[in-house]
Amino acid sequence: MPKKPKTKTAPAPNTLIQPVHGNLMDRIVSILEQARANVARSVNSNMVIAYWLIGREIVEALQSGEQRAEYGESLLADLSAQLSKRYGRGFSVTNLRYFRLFYQAFTDRLPEIHHSTSDELAVAILGSATTKLKVALETKEKQRGFSPNLSWTHYRALTKVEHPAERRFYEIEAEKAGWSVSVLERQIHSLLFARLLKSRDKDGVLALAEQGQIISKPIDVIKQPYVLDFLDLPDQPRLHESDLEAAIIENLQPFLLELGKGFAFVARQYRFATESQNYFVDLVFYNFLLKCFVLIDLKIGRLEHQDIGQMDMYLRMFDELRRGEGDNPTVGLILCAERDEVVVRYSILHESQQMFASKYMLYLPTEEELRRELARERVEIEARKRGVKADENKKK
Repeated sequence: MPKKPKTKTAPAPNTLIQPVHGNLMDRIVSILEQARANVARSVNSNMVIAYWLIGREIVEALQSGEQRAEYGESLLADLSAQLSKRYGRGFSVTNLRYFRLFYQAFTDRLPEIHHSTSDELAVAILGSATTKLKVALETKEKQRGFSPNLSWTHYRALTKVEHPAERRFYEIEAEKAGWSVSVLERQIHSLLFARLLKSRDKDGVLALAEQGQIISKPIDVIKQPYVLDFLDLPDQPRLHESDLEAAIIENLQPFLLELGKGFAFVARQYRFATESQNYFVDLVFYNFLLKCFVLIDLKIGRLEHQDIGQMDMYLRMFDELRRGEGDNPTVGLILCAERDEVVVRYSILHESQQMFASKYMLYLPTEEELRRELARERVEIEARKRGVKADENKKK
């Protein structure tokens, strides 16, 4: 009998596609994800440029038209209706106003995307930066363009910042630190730029506006005040330091953001043991940019001289017992509800480069409240400087 032809057996359904080698699959997925991210970034960048160009067209049309508010509103309304009919959502009168503001805020830019943050600015800062932020920015030539890492929503938030140097600072920091829009808006509202200006001289202010926040010494990371609204704690006398500490631990990520660049959490209630007694530091962090430990002591009430003496002891003990090879001297920060400037002036805080005391606020104040607080700080700083100069003159 003739042999029956052999029939091929179909593979089981789950063997039709053999699993790809893990590393190969990971590399391919990485390529595709990067490509998709690049496409999204490219679309976003092109929209940023398009909105800047639209804003320029609107500004030029308004400048060449009738000098009446009614004419401007009519022009925007008609333009919004026509664009919405053709392209759909996204072209409301409100958005067209944002496009106009965007161009006006960044009129010194070229409509292109740059790929570095090394733009050089010629900056002139006049008057008291922390009282009214009278900051003027002058550029010798056109800036290169816009950041590929910032969305239109980022730039829309930046248009609300009045002063060019301050706006440039937030743009640099948002790009370098990868801030989300919500983080950028909070930093603007909490006047991060002004709070960092507190202890800087004119050169320091220029550097802040040109390069963003550069961390090279302990004072560079210190703010005045610290805004801890994210802890959601009542600002009242019944609050205990243990409540404040527990809330910080529960909200560690936003607290690290408020502390600033380079901080990593190490421990809470860190114990020092001597032959006769145990001592506890509320919070310990490490700053990788400064290459040093940072001890934080929490005080619910007013800063007292014994608080300063205690922190001084903690720093000395930590440096002797815990500081490692390659670590810089430990930094101490006392966070208090209220600072006594007399205590600050006549204590080792006055000239210390390693120990600081800052006020904290448990709510997000209005910009006016923050400006008043910063103005008061500036007056006290200037008074201390005059006192130091007077003492030096007496010695001469």
